[in-house]
Amino acid sequence: MKIKVDGQVVEVSPENAQEAADLDKLWKVVIDCFGNNKKIVPMGQYVPGQDKLARFHIEGIPGGKTTYSDYHKAPKEGTYYCSTCNKYVKVKAGDPIPLCCGREMELMD
Repeated sequence: MKIKVDGQVVEVSPENAQEAADLDKLWKVVIDCFGNNKKIVPMGQYVPGQDKLARFHIEGIPGGKTTYSDYHKAPKEGTYYCSTCNKYVKVKAGDPIPLCCGREMELMD
C-alpha cells in the first residue's frame, strides 16, 4: 500500500487486489452516507525502523464484547487493554484474563 502525505491530506493507494479490498472495507466503516463520518486516531506508538506497523483506532465503533478466559489467570493486578478496539479493563491478580475481539487482552506496563 502506498501512502502519501501532503499537508493535511493523506492519500492511500492500494498496490494489489487484497489491499484494494481492505481499503474498500475501511472506507465503508469510516464513511457514513448520512454525514456521521468517523475519525481515525493514532493508537500506541510508531517508531520508524523499530516498529513494523502503526495502529489507529476508529472512533465511534463499539468494541467487542468482553468475556473472560476459562484457562488463564492474571499474574498481577493491572489494567488490560484490547489492541484491536482500545478497550480497557481493570483486573485483580488471580482473576480470569479478559477476552475481547476474539483474543486475550494484554496487560499494560
